[in-house]
Amino acid sequence: MLLTRLRAPGFDFEAIRSEFALTEAFDVDVMREAIEARDLHADSRIDRTDIPFVTIDPPGSKDLDQAVHIEKTANGLVVHYAIADVGALVTPGGALDAETRRRGQTFYLPDGSVPLHPRELSEGSGSLLEGQARCAALWTIELDDVGEAAAWTVTRALVRSVARLDYAAVQADVDAGTPHPSIAALAEFGAQRAAAARRRGAIDITLPEQEVTPHGKGWRIDLQPRTAVDGWNAEVSLLTGMCAARIMLDAGIGLVRTLPPAPAEAVETLKKTATALGIDWPAGASAGAVLAGLPTGEPSTLAMMTQATGLLRGADYRAFDRTTTPADSDESVEHSGIGAPYAHVTAPLRRLSDRFATEVCLAVVAGTPIPDWAAQALPELPAIMRGSDSAASKVDRACIDLTEAHVLKDRVGEQFSAVVLRGAEGKRDAEVLVSEPIVLGKCDGEPPAGESVKVRLTRADTDSRAVRFDYSAVTA
Repeated sequence: MLLTRLRAPGFDFEAIRSEFALTEAFDVDVMREAIEARDLHADSRIDRTDIPFVTIDPPGSKDLDQAVHIEKTANGLVVHYAIADVGALVTPGGALDAETRRRGQTFYLPDGSVPLHPRELSEGSGSLLEGQARCAALWTIELDDVGEAAAWTVTRALVRSVARLDYAAVQADVDAGTPHPSIAALAEFGAQRAAAARRRGAIDITLPEQEVTPHGKGWRIDLQPRTAVDGWNAEVSLLTGMCAARIMLDAGIGLVRTLPPAPAEAVETLKKTATALGIDWPAGASAGAVLAGLPTGEPSTLAMMTQATGLLRGADYRAFDRTTTPADSDESVEHSGIGAPYAHVTAPLRRLSDRFATEVCLAVVAGTPIPDWAAQALPELPAIMRGSDSAASKVDRACIDLTEAHVLKDRVGEQFSAVVLRGAEGKRDAEVLVSEPIVLGKCDGEPPAGESVKVRLTRADTDSRAVRFDYSAVTA
């Protein structure tokens, strides 16, 4: 059995696994199906192992859902995006199918993941590993000369990755002017799609993301590095999800990821924050355009981005069929953060919904009936994914909170330098980001948003995973 669990001395995260009932173990029937999984569509799959795909993932990742190849043509760019064809490896109605519906997604903890599928499948037969022929749902998307999708299709194919890359290495190659040939046009693609996002009014909120990493006899918190390559690679998935949503909406059946328009009061609050921070908001400019123009790393930018999270509330999933098909003007199928309808189809090894949405797209494009197992599951998926997403978010926060409390437990009473991400508003506490050690915490004393300040640590409780600072308690 393949098992990935990082052990570090000091505290661990077993209590959090127990609290959220997370287990890596699968029962015998599930394991047997995963080990014996075979391509259910091998006879009809086209061979595209001639395309030199590459994967781009964090170092050490083994559950590789996506492989990409971008080429330039006389008319623009062509994106080939291979997605692990999990629907061809999971027997409908079987034990593995039932277990994945119970789990919803892979959960990631600092000392190892709790996978959606047994690792024999997610890190073995289903993963797009370098040098291995794998079954995939192959998306081919043609872009025009300004980066808008002009045509797209998806089919079942056999593919092979020629290189397993990570973000930092790809960024270093791009900076050196020696990108891998398969993604030599990635920077151009990323720039075009970023411009397209601005035209759509998309909202991109870039905030420091905390990551728990091993350190000496325990753990510490770092900020996840975000390279330009991260953004460019994310645009490939976003583009694919937008094409998938269009396929399903046109066909009148499917599952989309939704986000309602930002409430008017949230936009007004953001404008007031901009004024207070001295940030210019030109007349007629969208929130997305203002945020995109902010300088990176500035305290005022961090405060503005934090306030902007209020624009993106209410994310959900919507399933529909021919009896409940939304109109193109129906805002309930829009994802306001992206500025277009959007669907999850690019991470089926790690997220349940992608397997079903991909199956719908494959059938629609092929002109074949949508399998009953996929169509019948659609109404159940929003609730499953809603619960799973909520649990995953809570697990992430619990791991970070526990680490923060342990790192600071012997430093109560000390003063720290911090950036105020959010001032106190009504019943909501102020939030500060301490730079050393990297901690995001609640803060008393009404610190001013968008400024660099000193705060005093007043609480670091490992049992409750609570950390708290005070601005008013600082001494000269």
